[in-house]
Amino acid sequence: MVKKIFEKMFNSAMDLNKMNILSMLEPNTDAKLLDLGCNDGVWTTELANAAGTKNIYGIEIVEERIKLSKEKGIIVQSGDLNESFPFEDSMFDIIHANQVIEHIAYLDAFILEIYRVLKPGGYVIISTENGSSWHNIFASIAGWQIFSLTNMTYKRLGMGNPLAIHRSGALDIGLSSWTHKTIFNYLGLKEFIEAYDFHNITIKGSGYYPLPASLGKLDVRHAHFITIKGYKR
Repeated sequence: MVKKIFEKMFNSAMDLNKMNILSMLEPNTDAKLLDLGCNDGVWTTELANAAGTKNIYGIEIVEERIKLSKEKGIIVQSGDLNESFPFEDSMFDIIHANQVIEHIAYLDAFILEIYRVLKPGGYVIISTENGSSWHNIFASIAGWQIFSLTNMTYKRLGMGNPLAIHRSGALDIGLSSWTHKTIFNYLGLKEFIEAYDFHNITIKGSGYYPLPASLGKLDVRHAHFITIKGYKR
């Protein structure tokens, strides 16, 4: 029963988080959009529609998801986001990464590649879970693994937290890249982006367990999801 309530709250927070991301996109029919970890392309297509562009690119590591994305007209390259991106310098106007950065092992390489392939004046939107969300804070006080870092190994999901939504079974070894490596807090994500010379920073939040997800917009520092937008100088 408790897990079902958590699932409902999670879905509400995720829906609002997507609305936050869409609200950050600037309409530009000529823009080239790159989605990092484009999965099956469904969300990538929504992003492109909101930006008003048909110039849609993606990087994905799971072969079956690459095929699905290509079927939607997305130009997808197979690649590991811990490594160099298979694109030219200053190629994109918009770079998007939703629920991706927490899976990255080499954060410096990741953000440097974003900076390299982004045009001057272009912007990046990164969304991730917040280590300072109230439910993560309370889990830590209880001596549990924080919710945002329970999927640390493909051997068992929801490890260390009896209320974790996915606390059952194991992750397919082929999807081991989906495990979480780094969980940012509000200020940590902001200063990380600024350290790589992104400016004019905007941050939005969603999810505020156990209260309505919309309260995360008012108290971003303790929201479940934090979404940051920054421009390349």
